Amino acid sequence: MFANRTLLSNAVLCALAALSSGAYAQSVATDTPRLLAPIVVTASPLNANPDTQILTPTKVLSGEELRNKISTSLGGTLAQELGVSASGFGAGASRPIIRGMEGPRIKILQNGMSVADVSSLSNDHAVATEAATARQIEILRGPAALLYGSGAIGGLVNVINDRIPTELQKHVSGAAEARYSTVDNGRSTSLVLDGSAGSVGWHLDGDWRDTGNYKIPDHTTRNDADSPSGRLPNSFPHQTGLGAGASYVASWGYLGASVATLAEHYGIPTAEKSFIDLHQTRYDIAGQIDAPFTGVEKLTFKLGRTDYTHTEKQENGDPSAIFSNKSTETRWEIAHKPLAGWHGTFGIQTEDTRFSALSAESGLPNTVPRTKSSAIAAFLVEERNFGPLLTSAGVRLESIKRRPDGDTGLAERKFNLLSYSVGALWSFLPGYGFGPTLSIAQRAPGAEELYSNGPHESTATFDIGDPGLKKETSRNIELTLQKTSGLIRWKANLFQNHVSNYVFGRNAGQVDEDGAAAPDGEFTERLWSQADATIRGAEAEISYNLRGEGFSVRGFADTSRGTLDQMGNLPLQPATRYGVEIGYLQGPWRSGMSITRAQQQARLASFEASVTPGYTKIDASLSYTQQLRATQVTWFALAKNLLNQDIRLATSLLKDVAPQPGRSLILGVRTKF
Repeated sequence: MFANRTLLSNAVLCALAALSSGAYAQSVATDTPRLLAPIVVTASPLNANPDTQILTPTKVLSGEELRNKISTSLGGTLAQELGVSASGFGAGASRPIIRGMEGPRIKILQNGMSVADVSSLSNDHAVATEAATARQIEILRGPAALLYGSGAIGGLVNVINDRIPTELQKHVSGAAEARYSTVDNGRSTSLVLDGSAGSVGWHLDGDWRDTGNYKIPDHTTRNDADSPSGRLPNSFPHQTGLGAGASYVASWGYLGASVATLAEHYGIPTAEKSFIDLHQTRYDIAGQIDAPFTGVEKLTFKLGRTDYTHTEKQENGDPSAIFSNKSTETRWEIAHKPLAGWHGTFGIQTEDTRFSALSAESGLPNTVPRTKSSAIAAFLVEERNFGPLLTSAGVRLESIKRRPDGDTGLAERKFNLLSYSVGALWSFLPGYGFGPTLSIAQRAPGAEELYSNGPHESTATFDIGDPGLKKETSRNIELTLQKTSGLIRWKANLFQNHVSNYVFGRNAGQVDEDGAAAPDGEFTERLWSQADATIRGAEAEISYNLRGEGFSVRGFADTSRGTLDQMGNLPLQPATRYGVEIGYLQGPWRSGMSITRAQQQARLASFEASVTPGYTKIDASLSYTQQLRATQVTWFALAKNLLNQDIRLATSLLKDVAPQPGRSLILGVRTKF
């Protein structure tokens, strides 16, 4: 890891040094308006315009907006987006929560394929993908299960890094960045390079991050003057990642492969002061054949192989549990030409995983036994225009098997899943649209929900699964009203999601490391249970001139509420939020400020004890872009949490003992050439 870190840092510093030697610096021309490039949604096999998405309302983060929002975790990067919050388990592990749904109901993809980590199992597990080297991040809220599997009942996040090139570059191009943050003495660098040699396109990327424990405005524990203050103990994350890919590109399409490694070392900010060492190696193959048969536009295929391991260690460095996930995934899609007015995609997807969470201490029970899971699915999504009415419909059939090791005595489970959806977008005036969507999506319980029976050191829980859990069935209805053209644009969404057999963790008292009841035990017994649940909510935003020069403004609000039928509220529900973003872009200068108000969250589950207080978060940004010969250089400053508020996230298991970072100034420089 040290060698990788040194090579990457030197590469970035050399690139920046070479650029600074340019003798003829010029400001970017100010006489031509700087308009943003069109957004293309890669996760949609049909319409790639986010303004006309039906089955999955879309938000795409890219360019300057993505760079300004990058955090030490994927959840932190996306936490301010409409309908999205974060699990907030320290700086190293924070997963996105979409419309009040988290964990296995939110699927995380990288270039359209599963990241194949174990972040969906528990909030202390980091997402094994990096935003610093991404070209864009796509958020698909709603019923995306038709395309990407039963794990997407609540939506999905797709991180696009273009490791496998799909087109040839005329010249070598790339981007580099270096930044420093005051709140955690954080230093990070990233580098992306793309080029071609003849008919072969190539890609290289890398990132490195080293931060300390972050500063907090007050004490770690609310209303406890004896708890630590100044910095949040054990909140450090360290990370190194490297990736490379190449493709043969021809008139008929492309065929390519990539390899990537990721290493993380991060602390868990609890009293136990445990930490996690994470390692992942990933191999991908992807290809596309244009017009392979009569009536077929293109045939695309992908294969991914992931070897993931993380070790949870005690404060003294002794390992307590080893999590392992080896996964192989394939995906085939055929996009057909219009047939009787319908344009669509048929696909087949397979996945084979071998997962375990084994105790590293002799004599203690395993958290999750070795379990082999296999899945095969077929899906069809179709779209057609009927004058001003754009309609879309789809269906997905999936079969999933989970088989634990034979010596455990646990039974194999098989789930047959059926998901389908229909939606429409009526353009009743130019630029205006109204869209209803109806969907039913099913999810199979995960191996940890079925077979857990052991301690989890980092969360201080003793997890007990239920091998008899039934499949979840989500019935979702959504209404969207939007204006997508002109200087003033807006969108409003209403949704309700009723989930039969919703799986959730129910706290049931204190136990020791063997699972025996103990009033002063170090573990909280968590039982995987089921009940019917309903999640309903609303989202709205309005903007002025977001894609042009001059003054811009955006207002937004989102709220959701989840309840268990006849059992009160769902745990860890997000707070209602509203806010405003103001920006100004003129020539080489760009500035912005955002104000977000989160209300008090007092809708508690039966086993939750504390209300989450409201907060006001103010962020600001300023950047200056100049041209150094053929290279664009941007100097930037970001200010986070300017009011130094004691921010607690209602969606975090650690909200009472681990506040979010205090006031921070981030200084950096990025280049694009």
